Amino acid sequence: MPILFAAAAAAAAAAAATAAATAAPATVTLPPPAALRTQIEARDARLFAVLFGLDCRPQRMAELVTDDLEFYHDKDGAAFGGKDMVDTFMRICAERSQPNAWRSRRELVPGSLTVDPVPGYGAIEAGEHVFYERRGEGPEKLAGRARFANLWRLTPDGWRLARVFSYSHAAVK
Repeated sequence: MPILFAAAAAAAAAAAATAAATAAPATVTLPPPAALRTQIEARDARLFAVLFGLDCRPQRMAELVTDDLEFYHDKDGAAFGGKDMVDTFMRICAERSQPNAWRSRRELVPGSLTVDPVPGYGAIEAGEHVFYERRGEGPEKLAGRARFANLWRLTPDGWRLARVFSYSHAAVK
């Protein structure tokens, strides 16, 4: 009988641990629509300043993404996990720091951005953006255009990027 009890207790503990690991994040209270948009616009600007900047400190990217980040890109495939995003950021940032490296800049297409609440969770941000690039300190050229949809999670530490869909990439001539 003690073996059956121990097995049942172990099974119950495993089930509880699995449920806790897959449980939805705690429900959050979102700001009013205008404040929500302002906050998401600010996080979006911060994200791309970090992505395309030359400050390669990993915590700058880590504070912007969730541990369970999912990133889907129509040209580069899928990536999973905040750690993978930080590692990729570090590699690209180090490459971009070289004197004659390619550097990019991103601009939102005016009027394209939408921000919609996800009650109890966060917000969906969608829009279109264009990218400029230059080699080293050379002239900047318009290089491409794409659409995106981001799911932001409001956590006790602030807004974090949880899901990314980056698609419809096209060269601009």
